[in-house]
Amino acid sequence: MPRASDQPVILDGGLSNALEDRGHDLSDALWSARLLRDDPAEVAAVHRAYYEAGAMVATTASYQASVVGFERAGVSRAAAERLIRSSVRIAREVRDEFPGRLVAASVGPYGAMLADGSEYRGRYGVSSTVLRDFHGPRLELLAAAEPDLLAVETIPDTEEAEVLVELLRELDVPAWFSYSIDGDHTRAGQPLTEAFAIPAVDQVVAIGINCCAPADVLPAVRTAVAVSGRAAIAYPNRGESWDPVARCWVGNGTGPATYARSWLEAGAAYVGGCCRVGPDDIRALVTAVR
Repeated sequence: MPRASDQPVILDGGLSNALEDRGHDLSDALWSARLLRDDPAEVAAVHRAYYEAGAMVATTASYQASVVGFERAGVSRAAAERLIRSSVRIAREVRDEFPGRLVAASVGPYGAMLADGSEYRGRYGVSSTVLRDFHGPRLELLAAAEPDLLAVETIPDTEEAEVLVELLRELDVPAWFSYSIDGDHTRAGQPLTEAFAIPAVDQVVAIGINCCAPADVLPAVRTAVAVSGRAAIAYPNRGESWDPVARCWVGNGTGPATYARSWLEAGAAYVGGCCRVGPDDIRALVTAVR
């Protein structure tokens, strides 16, 4: 993931909240992936809004896109595979309007497919074989669509991380790898010192965290750099909490511009936002760090 030596790479923000702000109801199990089928032009519009705000990277609408999930929604396997690949195509077509920008194909955790909040807990109670059979074909579909890199993100559990890292090794496509965390542990409760040691394959160009509280970022970045010796990536939420029962965000928060300079000083090279962070927040982030 190329960057100038003296400049951070600015990522985009949350796709789902930007789509909701445009009037879309994403309350079903497919979440933002539903619009790959129902309104792909709106997905493209959000990618464009983030690029216009100054983001260098657009993250595709594939976080919650899986063959299993689409089939449950009545989509055939062949059509589901086309929709997953289309997430990259849509982003690439918008990227071509902005020379020098990148597309990262989102690879969400197994728990996102369950659509029951499991991605915030990990420890799904399934074998590594089940995780491999779920992630492997989807990774191949996304890689075949030729993104600039993969965004393996919101991983709550070192058990899932180990499966994903081995698949990345076999696939040989550049990727960033980010955990969802709570304090100094993964969401599943494993120490970050152990978690950041796992994505050690050459394909992983940056290691860090996303979909967490902004207050958790700075110590996590320091740990990621110390353990991995690699560039760190950080893109937290605005600070609200997700209520999986009511399926809504609660509380107050602030955008990444408030904290980003301290993250960069600690060793982050890639910064942006996740849930509830929108184009205006990314525009403010660009101003704050440049």
